[in-house]
Amino acid sequence: MALSKLEKRIRIKRRVRGKISGSSELPRLSVYKSNKEIYAQLIDDKDGKTLVSASSREKGVDAKGTKIEVSAAVGKAIAAKAVAAGIETIVFDRNGFVYHGRVKALADGAREGGLKF
Repeated sequence: MALSKLEKRIRIKRRVRGKISGSSELPRLSVYKSNKEIYAQLIDDKDGKTLVSASSREKGVDAKGTKIEVSAAVGKAIAAKAVAAGIETIVFDRNGFVYHGRVKALADGAREGGLKF
């Protein structure tokens, strides 16, 4: 029987997470998207802590426009918070989602904000 869309994403996520890990010097930028919102957080996997987070639900993020425009705004918001916290380089974790559309827009927004992948 074929795998569902969610099962495929979880399988990809597990495979990638075996290879990618974040630290306090090089945190992992984890992206999650639902049908309405998009969330991003910088994670230190060694200590198990979230260093910085941003989402389309926050008041500081411009949530007007298309979903792609909102995703780019979330990317810029997390980049601004990360730079304020002294973080410049990260490891990108797309969380099993295809690097296209909203995920790509968030990554491009984070790059514009000053983060290096």
